[in-house]
Amino acid sequence: MPIDEITQEVSDRYAKAAMTGEQMCCPASYDMGHLKTFIPEEVLKISYGCGTPAGLRTVQAGETILDIGSGGGIDCFEASRLVGPTGHVIGIDMTDTMLEIARKNAARVAANLGYPASNVEFRKGLAEAMPVDDGTIDLIISNCVINLAPDKRKVFQEMYRVAKLGGRFTISDIVSDQIVPQYLVHDTQKWGDCLSGALTLTDYMNGMTAAGFLGIHLVKFSPWRVIDGIHFFSVTLTGYKFLPAPTASSIHYATLRGPFSFVVDERGRKYQRGIPQPITTDDVKLLSHPPFADHFLLTTDPVVLNDHDPRWIAVFPAQAPCTWQGHYALLAGPFVEAADDDHHLYRRGEPLEICSKTVAVLETAGYQPHFVILNRAGDRVSSEAVTCSPDGGCC
Repeated sequence: MPIDEITQEVSDRYAKAAMTGEQMCCPASYDMGHLKTFIPEEVLKISYGCGTPAGLRTVQAGETILDIGSGGGIDCFEASRLVGPTGHVIGIDMTDTMLEIARKNAARVAANLGYPASNVEFRKGLAEAMPVDDGTIDLIISNCVINLAPDKRKVFQEMYRVAKLGGRFTISDIVSDQIVPQYLVHDTQKWGDCLSGALTLTDYMNGMTAAGFLGIHLVKFSPWRVIDGIHFFSVTLTGYKFLPAPTASSIHYATLRGPFSFVVDERGRKYQRGIPQPITTDDVKLLSHPPFADHFLLTTDPVVLNDHDPRWIAVFPAQAPCTWQGHYALLAGPFVEAADDDHHLYRRGEPLEICSKTVAVLETAGYQPHFVILNRAGDRVSSEAVTCSPDGGCC
């Protein structure tokens, strides 16, 4: 299907939904009771999404926010409240009907918030060619929209272009655990349903890294639909456009604390648990950020850790038989590769079948934020417990 045809079909589908009130595809978790206090019903009833990127404590007062695929304006208006009257919010959308509704309600929202004037503007444009100046955005948000874009590589490049140095994104979208086959890719109806255009989690995160973003990590995920054995699920991801590191730092070494036995970061640097690794000032900046900081000890001099040190973190599987229930684990950053203490090698976005003991390990605090766990079993599984290895360890 030609790109222009896909774009027009999607635009027409959402324009029709805005006129008819059709409930679109994606799972969302808006607090409508809160939003009704300042956003008109006309906007709320045409709000589609698979997450709440503006409401996850990502928006800060006074910032400039960009919403890709702003629709009727729900996320822009929530961002408007959060940035305050000194902040600025830009929404871009390709559908005239949506833009008309959003623009009509901007002044009402500002009045409801007690602002002297609206701090939100809506621009017509495509995600692949955003009408936004270079390096002007503190935070990019988007809610179940990028999967609708035919050329996601260009979208990620545009995001990096408009973000400020030191800027970031928090976006919610639908991805899949397998490559979407051609018979779905060319299904017009399923493009509007956020299915046909879905990338695998691997390709989605790799596309952002290729554009220049780092520290890409999972904030939230939710299973959605299974079609012909393909699992589609919602993820909310955050990543950064880092400022150049300062020329000097007192920190020269990083020691991986765990719980992973080793990790590989997005720059290809490998860290082995307990072994100090010389690092650059750019590495210091990266490893100091929240998705990394809890896993590393950053020091001036090399510090070796062992399993008697309280800073060493490890989670071992129960020494007992396990069951296979159809679970698969997908590493969702901030590392591109990592291993646990039972010799499982996880690669970002790639499903790996795991047994019940590994599920329990990955649900512990040190692991849980970094994994999507899906169940591919079509029916209830009644497998018998097995011993995965002679010593009682896991698979």
